[in-house]
Amino acid sequence: MYSLTQSVDIRGAAGEPIPTPYKGLERLEVEFLRGTFSLGVAGPGTGKSLFALNLALYGNIPALYFSADSGAATQVSRATSIITGADSKEVKRRLLENDFGDYAEVLGERWWVRFVYEARPTLADLETTIAAYFEVFGCYPHLIVIDNITNIDVGGAESAESFTFGLEALCEYLAEMARETRSHVLALHHVTGEHSDGMNPIPLSGVKGKIGRVPSLILTIFKEIDGMDGRVLHVSVVKNREGFEDSSGNTFASFELNQSNLRLNDVTLAF
Repeated sequence: MYSLTQSVDIRGAAGEPIPTPYKGLERLEVEFLRGTFSLGVAGPGTGKSLFALNLALYGNIPALYFSADSGAATQVSRATSIITGADSKEVKRRLLENDFGDYAEVLGERWWVRFVYEARPTLADLETTIAAYFEVFGCYPHLIVIDNITNIDVGGAESAESFTFGLEALCEYLAEMARETRSHVLALHHVTGEHSDGMNPIPLSGVKGKIGRVPSLILTIFKEIDGMDGRVLHVSVVKNREGFEDSSGNTFASFELNQSNLRLNDVTLAF
């Protein structure tokens, strides 16, 4: 039991925003606060993993990325392109040909950004890995990414109702993890079927399993593709306990995906 003045003292790093490359989201009062849990929601192939990876690599902060959806070859080639600005196809070619020495120094500078590639990690796996991170570096990650939440093994779901209940309980677990570690925990998640093409704004109701109660922040992502294979990701703020929100998904910030180096760059103010 704490007074308000005592609560100031025990807060620690909780509530501090981590660095972000997404200035358009900052204009919409979005901050990725330590000690809080958020969801990034999009259809398959939209770019939610690239969104999370750009965040994890920005500012060279302590970060832990549970990459259940993508293996080491994919993540290291993507990360190398984002960090160095090198063409992603050339980076992938050099990785496969074991000609990666030129990138060693710059990758070594991100020594406290760590990846876990288990396809079906359990809650025990999460806890053990986070404890090991603390043991090695003397601090918890400032950012923990779960890519994606449905890959976490919490036991079988026999029905749609039990599936939703399991996700709700997992969200509560991740929110508690964020509070205990004072990390920002970002979990990636899928959409309901009618939004799976990712071509239109996704409302709060489009979150698969309707698990919007627990997260402090929910961002939905849809894409725009032009005739030259260019891509823009539009990120809607459908829930935000700390600022602006529009549950319809029709207010968003826009980011151009550089197809060469996989960086996301602000396009315009939100509309």
